Amino acid sequence: MDTKVENESGTKVRPTTMKAAVVNEFKEKLEVKTVPVPELEYGEVLVKIKACGVCHTDLHAAHGDWPVKPKLPLIPGHEGVGIVEEVAEGVKSVKVGDHVGIPWLYSACGECEYCLTGRETLCHHQLNAGYSVDGGYAEYCKAPADYVVKIPEGVDLAEISPIFCAGVTTYKALKISDAKPGDWVAIYGIGGLGHVALQYAKAMGFNVIAVDIADDKLTLAKELGADFTVNGMKCDPVQEIHDQVGGVQAAVSVAVTKKAFEQAYKSVKRGGTLVVVGLPHADLPIPIFDTVLNGVTVKGSIVGTRKDLQEAVDFAVRGKVKTNIAIEPLDEINNVFERMEKGQINGRVVLTLEA
Repeated sequence: MDTKVENESGTKVRPTTMKAAVVNEFKEKLEVKTVPVPELEYGEVLVKIKACGVCHTDLHAAHGDWPVKPKLPLIPGHEGVGIVEEVAEGVKSVKVGDHVGIPWLYSACGECEYCLTGRETLCHHQLNAGYSVDGGYAEYCKAPADYVVKIPEGVDLAEISPIFCAGVTTYKALKISDAKPGDWVAIYGIGGLGHVALQYAKAMGFNVIAVDIADDKLTLAKELGADFTVNGMKCDPVQEIHDQVGGVQAAVSVAVTKKAFEQAYKSVKRGGTLVVVGLPHADLPIPIFDTVLNGVTVKGSIVGTRKDLQEAVDFAVRGKVKTNIAIEPLDEINNVFERMEKGQINGRVVLTLEA
């Protein structure tokens, strides 16, 4: 409920309430209701949210699945994009009217060894949008100006929205995989993250194998440029990949099943790298003998820094990466979550906050 009005002089009055989707209790449906518009503190901006992508992490947050629980009540969403409507004292890098996105890395301390060495996503004192602080499932969201990332005007905000998590997360995973142009890379899971990962991999010069268990997702993968696809329900992807190319230099698993991670590990050739991104409810058994003998590296990758995000956005702005989205109104969030749990989303759902 955007209550912005004009007074008698025609000056816009700051809204006091807004519509938002709220997690009141874990594992319960979100409540779409009217809540106060957040008040700004020093160095913050107020963003009028136009769109917000729906990430699997949002579902985990709503269910309280992970050891570190989000705050309650919670407004989820860490792919919120929109237009800066208000700036607080101390803001120099952003102005009213700028198009920006509010990513998972809501803020970090800026002073620890991780922040000072360009690894701010490892900061122990970071805050995360839509998890430890309220996020983008709302008409307005506030954020530290230093941590929002600008979007060029003219860019479709709904299309760019998933880049702020799905995009930067997979781009960073590929970036740290140590794969080089011409190498073979396998992407396990062609969903909201995987369909974007595939495009970044192609744009970075890799040969790409797409692995999934759904034919419609593999059809999408072919359309997006996969060099070949493997349906893990119809054959053993590990055997297929080794038969076809002798193993991959890097495998990126964004799936949320233990089996996909095990297969991704076994797909890697000697000297290759497994990059772990998805977060299934399971442990990943690493065979020590094979890991040592084959010189395999296993890396965990968590989203990306502000610099990584700027680079990821640039790929999309230049048309190298395009998200496959379906737009739904905020009121449909519970239905979207149900479809997500059933694996019925091909690409990414983006919530629109337009009146």
